[in-house]
Amino acid sequence: MAKALSRFTIERDGDEYVLHIEDEDGDTLELTASFEQLDLISESLEEHLAFDADDPDLLGDDEEEEEE
Repeated sequence: MAKALSRFTIERDGDEYVLHIEDEDGDTLELTASFEQLDLISESLEEHLAFDADDPDLLGDDEEEEEE
């Protein structure tokens, strides 16, 4: 079963980036990624967020209030 994301950070380390992904239990996954890989992740996030932005079921109460 998937765990909920608690925290996510990115730090630059020379020519690579280090991603820290922490779950709800406090367990952290550390990954390295290139600029190109982060760019692909960014593009994918933008596509999903743009598509999902029109779904009112995905908007939180705070986001709905900001739109009004």
